[in-house]
Amino acid sequence: MNYKWVALSNTTIGVLMASLDINIVLIALPTIGKDLAGMNAFNVIWVILGYQLVIASVLVNFGRLSDIFGRVRLYTIGFALFTIGSALCGFSLDADQLIAFRLIQATGAAFLFSNSAAIITDAFPINERGKALGINQVSIVVGSVTGLVLGGALTTLVGWRWIFWVNVPIGIFATSWSYIKLKELSALSTNHKLDIGGNLTFASALLLLLLAITLNAISSLSLAITISMVIAAFVLLWLFVVVEKRSSNPMFDLSLFRDRVFTTGNESIFLNALSRGSFSLVMVFYLQGPLMNLTPLQAGIFLIPLSIALSVMGPISGSISDRIGFQKPVMIGLAITAIGFLIMANIGTHITEEELIIPLVLIGGGMGIFASPNRSSIMNSVPGPRRGVASGISSTLVNAGNTMSIGLAFLFMEFSTPKAVLDGIFSGSGSAIKSFSPLSFVDSVHLVFYMSSSLLVASLLIYIFVVVRNHSEKPVLGKTKVKAT
Repeated sequence: MNYKWVALSNTTIGVLMASLDINIVLIALPTIGKDLAGMNAFNVIWVILGYQLVIASVLVNFGRLSDIFGRVRLYTIGFALFTIGSALCGFSLDADQLIAFRLIQATGAAFLFSNSAAIITDAFPINERGKALGINQVSIVVGSVTGLVLGGALTTLVGWRWIFWVNVPIGIFATSWSYIKLKELSALSTNHKLDIGGNLTFASALLLLLLAITLNAISSLSLAITISMVIAAFVLLWLFVVVEKRSSNPMFDLSLFRDRVFTTGNESIFLNALSRGSFSLVMVFYLQGPLMNLTPLQAGIFLIPLSIALSVMGPISGSISDRIGFQKPVMIGLAITAIGFLIMANIGTHITEEELIIPLVLIGGGMGIFASPNRSSIMNSVPGPRRGVASGISSTLVNAGNTMSIGLAFLFMEFSTPKAVLDGIFSGSGSAIKSFSPLSFVDSVHLVFYMSSSLLVASLLIYIFVVVRNHSEKPVLGKTKVKAT
């Protein structure tokens, strides 16, 4: 097999598993909340948030480490860590163990996410990168949606612990394959310094922000403390920028943001993740909660159209963008996804599979159209030696957006649904939802989807103003050239 296809196959398996494990766990959360000792609403949510927080916090530094020690070497280590963490999660005896073992999983997943795009970019010529990155990047979202179906089937048929153990044989095979077949194609960096200050300020800011939002939404955390934590988070973000500007080896290479394509591509990828990151969580508890009372498997099947549309449109869009450029596919993808969320904002207290098909196809198809051209434009806008850092920055923003989206969803849902009811829904406590109001909960869901649509429209407008108005783009001999006007 040609090496480029070996690289694409292995890295696609890696990011597919890492992203799949977010939602394969998500679909099982109602069952885990009822079955595992010590679970409450906060622990249930942080089984997901803790995983995403670790990935968002360390991705860029892991990309930097990969530039120093080798992308393939650390990618292979990541696969091994992810496999070990998966096995341990399946043996968890209480909530604390499950959250701790999820952090091991997340560390492995971060190595997979931070290196996959860079390994592919090294292996493929520029006129084929859009298609290759399209397959790889779409696998991230396909994995996150396919996880709903697979997780639902495993949880319903053989128990929730198998959602972790299913990773083990695949992980052992893929780790061995990576070790034997993948090659280091880029020269290693000779600068071995890491930005510890930047990493700490960024991770602390994100942690404080997420804790403030989730604790306020599902516990009795006072408004004054919540506001104080949010202010402290933004102060830390400001310190992060100060540290990055003064660091000789910054976590975020801010000089890359001088390029409009790189900056706006990352802005779009962040707002896109912020808009859709909470979608699966909201839908899982809409379908499995008091409104419809579906099994995990039934809930997963309801969401299949999203996965199909995404998996079909992603590679097609990547291939088309190699010929016509990235601007039109990016804008079309954002617009279609926004329309899908607007339709979802009108669902009632009960919905059929047929009624879900059109909005899910629009959301999934729009995501697929957007993902690969946007990621290809980001990776092609930076020089080869900086692609590890660039890949880490983009992946960090995706995961930070996904993670913050869940917190924002809780914040918006609290406007219509009382804290005690939300706690009961997400922890599986029947006694806490006696005052459950179907109409209030549906109103909460509507608010989340209106938020998602608004973020996508904002991203589209920014993209048009910054990129389309200031750049000309035309494909030349199968390659895309971007030139500032």
